[in-house]
Amino acid sequence: MSIAPKNVVMVLLDSLNRHMLGCYGGDEFKTPNIDRLAARAQRFTNHYTGSLPCMPARHDILCGTWDFLWKPWGSIELWEDAITYRLREAGVTSQLISDHPHLFETGGENYHVDFSAWDYQRGHEGDPWKTVGDPSWAGAPDFMRKHPMPYDNSRGWFRGEEDFPGPRTMAAAARWLKENAGRHERFFLFVDEFDPHEPFDTPEPYASMYDPDWEGPHLIWPPYVEGGVAKGVIDERQARQLRASYGGKLTMIDHWLGKVMAAMEEQGLWEDTLFILCTDHGHYLGERDIWGKPGVPIYQTLGHIPLLMAGAGLEAGACDALTTSVDLFATLAEIFGVEEKLRQPSHGRSLLPLLEGASDKVRDWLLTGVWGREVHLIDGSHKYARAPEGENAPLCMMSNRWSTMPTHFLTREQELPLPDERAVLGRMPGSTVPVLRQVWEVQDHIPYWAYAKFKGNFLYDLKSDPAEKENLAGGAKERDMAEKLRMALQSIEAPQEQFIRLGLQ
Repeated sequence: MSIAPKNVVMVLLDSLNRHMLGCYGGDEFKTPNIDRLAARAQRFTNHYTGSLPCMPARHDILCGTWDFLWKPWGSIELWEDAITYRLREAGVTSQLISDHPHLFETGGENYHVDFSAWDYQRGHEGDPWKTVGDPSWAGAPDFMRKHPMPYDNSRGWFRGEEDFPGPRTMAAAARWLKENAGRHERFFLFVDEFDPHEPFDTPEPYASMYDPDWEGPHLIWPPYVEGGVAKGVIDERQARQLRASYGGKLTMIDHWLGKVMAAMEEQGLWEDTLFILCTDHGHYLGERDIWGKPGVPIYQTLGHIPLLMAGAGLEAGACDALTTSVDLFATLAEIFGVEEKLRQPSHGRSLLPLLEGASDKVRDWLLTGVWGREVHLIDGSHKYARAPEGENAPLCMMSNRWSTMPTHFLTREQELPLPDERAVLGRMPGSTVPVLRQVWEVQDHIPYWAYAKFKGNFLYDLKSDPAEKENLAGGAKERDMAEKLRMALQSIEAPQEQFIRLGLQ
């Protein structure tokens, strides 16, 4: 079966938990439109994260490389082409529609500029949209955060459900399809929707849908902590409310996804357009008493993510092949015929052979992780999380766009120290362009990403122990996985400092 989509619509829902979706066996929350999409889609069962968290994951999709091995969070580099740059050269119209604040902050530079056009729906989470709240309306909830967020001012300007950033983004996507179908030779629509990411703030009926007995302002900001209940950061009742608030956000954005799917139907796009639903990562909501995305190994809750592909002649079914986020980049490159024109080497593998039935796998292993934390190898049957052997040093960063994620509560220097007199010019793997290369040692102030404590190595048999309860690290299997990890890092020319800090020399 040959798959040759004319167009691609990719919808990325942020922090979308696979195990909570009906099509993946979840029954806690209602996701009727995602489930309806899955009924006509190829449903990938072994899809995993790559670079984490938010912007690194988007770099995987738009640039095709696991950059978590050499920088924590940042923009498109000088030697890289976003897929949209090459699409524009090839005459493909590309449109970004998003309410994702990180795309327009420090550390998110240059991701949107190569789209043919982009539409930013304002007011979500850290978006500095308003300097004061709407003084005419007192309907915004008490946010109960230690550190104020820009959302505190934005929220008062939302009246009804259609005013929230997520619904506005999906409505804009549906409208774009209606206005643009048949107007372009080929198109790529990328809907980067920040929901169901926190704040888990929704209007009724969603706010009380899964916790009708809650009294007082809804809890919409989860803590980022391991052992949230055990440490007394939240109690059991607050834990249930936070989880329910996420569920309300999930059901709300599922409802608005349905409008994008309806536009696909109205414009007759299912026949020649590949529709992709994906995410950057999951979100801990009490699994193992972990909340948010703190510095812990990447358990299945966060790293085992959903991927659905429908339309363009695809038959419904399940694909059990091992896949990861950089593979979406490689798939787009092949669909639009630009794979030979890219400047940077890609770590991705096109998924078209899987969709066409020409192969039952495209890779034997993948890497995933957060810069400065454990490096994870997944080979389909096992997951191996390798921590630093001793001190978390040396740590190497390579970038010509020295920037990082704004945290709203740290200074720029606390987020990411400036390069110092030890910085040198190096070379990126696959590139001859000089790049600023900085190494931090044990005594240095390091980027905050790497400050969390480590608890050793973790090895899980994902086939016999999908809940990851039995750590097999320390035996013969770990020695085998450690060697696989060493060879994997060598194959992509990871910085030497990764081998040293992980004890893999």
